[in-house]
Amino acid sequence: MKLSVLLGFALGFSFVFPCAYAAEPTRPNLLWITAEDMSPVLGCYGDAYAHTPNIDKLAKESVRYLNAYATAPVCSPVRSCLITGVHAVSLGTQHLRSAFPLPGFIHGFPHYLRKAGYYTTNNVKTDYNTSSEKRLIRESWNESSPKAHWRGRKGEAKPFFSIFNLMVSHQSRSMVYPYEKFQKEVQSKLTAEQIHDPAKAPLPPYYPDTPITRRTVARFYDCVTLMDKQVGDILKQLEEDGLADDTIVFFYSDHGSGLPRHKRVALDSGLRVPLLIRYPEKFKHLASGKSGTTTDRLVSFVDFAPSMLSLLDLPIPEYMQGKPFLGSKAVAPRKYVHAARDRVDEAYDFARATRDKRWLYVRNYRPDLSFNQPTYYSDMGEVRHEFYKLAKFGKTSGPQRDYAGPVRPLEALYDCLADPMNLKNLATDRKHLKDLNRLRNTQRQWTRKVRDLGFLPEELVKAMSLESTPYEATRREKDFPSEELIDAVDLIGIDEERRDDLLGLLGSDDPALRYWGLIGLGEHDHICETCYDDLKYVLGDKVACNRIEAAALLHENDQKEGLPVLLKELKGNDPDLVLRTARALELLGDKAKPAVPSMDKALKKWRKKRSEGPLGLFIEFSLEAALIRLGSDPGTRTLSY
Repeated sequence: MKLSVLLGFALGFSFVFPCAYAAEPTRPNLLWITAEDMSPVLGCYGDAYAHTPNIDKLAKESVRYLNAYATAPVCSPVRSCLITGVHAVSLGTQHLRSAFPLPGFIHGFPHYLRKAGYYTTNNVKTDYNTSSEKRLIRESWNESSPKAHWRGRKGEAKPFFSIFNLMVSHQSRSMVYPYEKFQKEVQSKLTAEQIHDPAKAPLPPYYPDTPITRRTVARFYDCVTLMDKQVGDILKQLEEDGLADDTIVFFYSDHGSGLPRHKRVALDSGLRVPLLIRYPEKFKHLASGKSGTTTDRLVSFVDFAPSMLSLLDLPIPEYMQGKPFLGSKAVAPRKYVHAARDRVDEAYDFARATRDKRWLYVRNYRPDLSFNQPTYYSDMGEVRHEFYKLAKFGKTSGPQRDYAGPVRPLEALYDCLADPMNLKNLATDRKHLKDLNRLRNTQRQWTRKVRDLGFLPEELVKAMSLESTPYEATRREKDFPSEELIDAVDLIGIDEERRDDLLGLLGSDDPALRYWGLIGLGEHDHICETCYDDLKYVLGDKVACNRIEAAALLHENDQKEGLPVLLKELKGNDPDLVLRTARALELLGDKAKPAVPSMDKALKKWRKKRSEGPLGLFIEFSLEAALIRLGSDPGTRTLSY
């Protein structure tokens, strides 16, 4: 018999009876435990006010990461990135509650684990921020439900990947719920010793020292303590099932804590997260360090998906943008991480953050908007009104003014080693011009590399991707965003001398350039009278978002032609455009009083359309807030989500 035939028999025999020959190496189980809305406020990260014994114990058995960062300071864009390994700004999913589709070839990374024989479960949040969510869920998970658990697999030998998303530290619990509901759902599950004393609460300099602020901070730490107990319960189940020695455990949070100046803000307080990875003894060869050690390696959420595949020695799809930091395909440490803040609920925004181990650079493309701009859901938390009240009466300190004031810097540069709370902006200090330019250029290169869709308003993204997806649409362009578009956006916040350049954009053939010309003009304190004719011309723009922005500017400057256009757009049925109009009217304040009857009618209409999608909910948010501020009764308040 030929040697090749004998070898074939031998290989076949070893596959059927693996104990007879060299067995295939055992594959690890993977367990992700994720906490909602939590900065590294843990004992193992040096927080003396925290009570987190279970996580602290896990940290002693894990590699603890000091420089792990979310790709956005809010959940849905982050989850879009985590599941795909692609930046949300590349997918068009950077705005909260996006409904853009993904290309069919982009899958959730657990899809590849399932194909490799893993049992995959998700308990329970998905929130992938795309109209392709159902497909992602179907492909990624054997089960995604409140009951999803590794215990649902058939056959103990089958490896698993399980996620448990812990909601108790979410902003809803830590800040938004009425205090009585928080006491019932959180504090009642803690012992007296585990409840935090508000008098001892550590307040950062950007928080006013008031009883409400102290109570809110203490409340947040109570939520973290209950979350820690839940972590302990999951790890205990792993031990009880005899699986701890076969499972690599990850613990991290989805972005910064759900308190003011953390969640929704592209600073370290909104982006830096805890990350612990525990390797059992049999998988120490896969570990990125020894148990109980720390690493200052920069890690971004975009790295997680390719790292999971690398950890199992599986191929990494070319479309994934992250750098694997674990496993056989791990690459050299990255030099920079990047993050994006765009629309959250009804609050429009556009900021980009770039970080190395020392410096954080932030470009605020809407410097006319406060870090603390009004937003319905967060404003349900009583602590937010402490900031509004103190800012109104000029009783805030420097760091508090920086957060709660009406504007913010066009550019910010922070030395995070000397200034970990990002309190001192060094962007105008010529001693740091070299680092400013380096990070500024790095960020610009990144926006080009990932084809950042934030440079277009959502309405234009929808128009360009009607027959495909935003991801594919940008890749049909030779270069996106173009240098011309970036240069136009860079005019934002520049002094009055560049106003003619902004006006020139209004005559462009490119609707995106016209849009940014309008945004730039709106950021100046006063619109010159010679600008009015140009703005009135844009009222006839074929692109509705441009008509809305021009109309809002005109009405703000007491030009009678603006309001009729806003009222007409408010009657429409496109939620993107109605939301933009509602928010414009809300931010007009008292000048929106003539629109009260129309806003009231629109609110009733969108309440009836609530089931049609989240943008309708945000329209309700904006209209209710505007009507209340104008002294009108909006009727039944919108429920929080």
